[in-house]
Amino acid sequence: MTTDQQPLAVTVGEPAGVGPELIAALWRERTSHNLEPFMVVGAIEALALYFDADEMIAIQNPGDAHLYFKSRLPVLDIPLAEPPRSGKLNPANATAVVEAIRIAAALAQSGKARGLVTGPIHKAVLRQGAESNFAFTGHTDFLADCAGLSSDQVVMMFVSDDFRVAPLTHHLALREVPLAVTSERIKIALRIMVQSLGDDFGLSSPRIAVCGLNPHAGENGEFGREEIEIIRPAIDEMRQHGLHIDGPFAADSLFRPELRCTYDAILAMYHDQALTPVKALGFGKAVNLTLGLPYIRTSPDHGTALDIAGNGTANVDGFLAAIKLAERLDSNRSGRISRVA
Repeated sequence: MTTDQQPLAVTVGEPAGVGPELIAALWRERTSHNLEPFMVVGAIEALALYFDADEMIAIQNPGDAHLYFKSRLPVLDIPLAEPPRSGKLNPANATAVVEAIRIAAALAQSGKARGLVTGPIHKAVLRQGAESNFAFTGHTDFLADCAGLSSDQVVMMFVSDDFRVAPLTHHLALREVPLAVTSERIKIALRIMVQSLGDDFGLSSPRIAVCGLNPHAGENGEFGREEIEIIRPAIDEMRQHGLHIDGPFAADSLFRPELRCTYDAILAMYHDQALTPVKALGFGKAVNLTLGLPYIRTSPDHGTALDIAGNGTANVDGFLAAIKLAERLDSNRSGRISRVA
C-alpha cells in the first residue's frame, strides 16, 4: 500500500525526444494542474536541456521527493553514455534508457513509488544499443518481463475519458495476427480487463464488447472462420461465468458512438483495429494503461516526436493525462484498501 509521501515515478524515455521538455513544462505548471509529487528516473543531463540547474535536485530515496517537489524537481539520475541532442538519436544511450525504465518499474513494484508513468521511447534505437539487450516490441512486453510475467499476462488498454479499448495482439505484422488470435488468449485478456475495470474504475459488472477479426466479423464464415471457431466460443465460455461480454462485432460499426457508448470497454483483435479509432477520436489525449502488472503504469499515447523535439511546440496534454490517470487509479485503489481495512 502506498502513502502520500511516495511519489509517482516518471521516466524520461528517449532523451532526444519530447519527453524531457514535456516533463519540464508539466513541472513548471504543477500548481495550475494540481499535480501530486512525482520523481523523474532518468538522465539529469537530458532534463538540463530544459531546466536550470537550481530547478532540479538529485535524490536517492524516493520517499524524499515530496520534500523538494514544490521548489525543485527530484531526479534519480541515470547517466547517459554520451551528451544528448534534441532530435538526434544515439544508440550509445540505449543502455541508460532501458536501465531507467527497469529501475522505475522496480520502485513501483516494491511500493517505493505509487505508480509508473513512462515517457515515450524509440524502440528501434533501443534494439540498436550494443549493451542494452532490449529484445522487446515495446514498454508493455518489457515491463511484463521485468515483473516475471509473459506478454500474454498483460493487456494494453487505451483510455480516453470513458472510452476504453484494448488490442488483443500488440506489435505484430498483420500476416501474423490470425495465428496469435486464440480462444485462450482472448479469455485471459477478458479476465484481466474485468479485474481492472473493477479494481481501477469501480465497475463491479463491466460490459465488454469484442471485435471480430475479419470484415463484417466473418459474415457467417464467408470471410473467415475465426469468429465461429475461436472468438465466439471464448465469449460464450466467459458468459457462462456470468460476465457481460458481447460479440464478435464488425469492427467498422462497433466504434460508432451509439454502440460503443453502451459498453465500458472494447477488446479489439489487433493494434490498428484498436488504435485507429482511439487516435481519430482523441489523439494526444488518450492514455496507455497496462493491465495485469502488480502496479499502476500509464503512458501518453504519442511517440518521441523527434521532428519537433526542442522547439517548444510539444503538447503536454497526453503526458498530463497519463499522470492524472495514474494519480486517480492510485487514489481509487488506496480508497478501496482503506475501506476494507
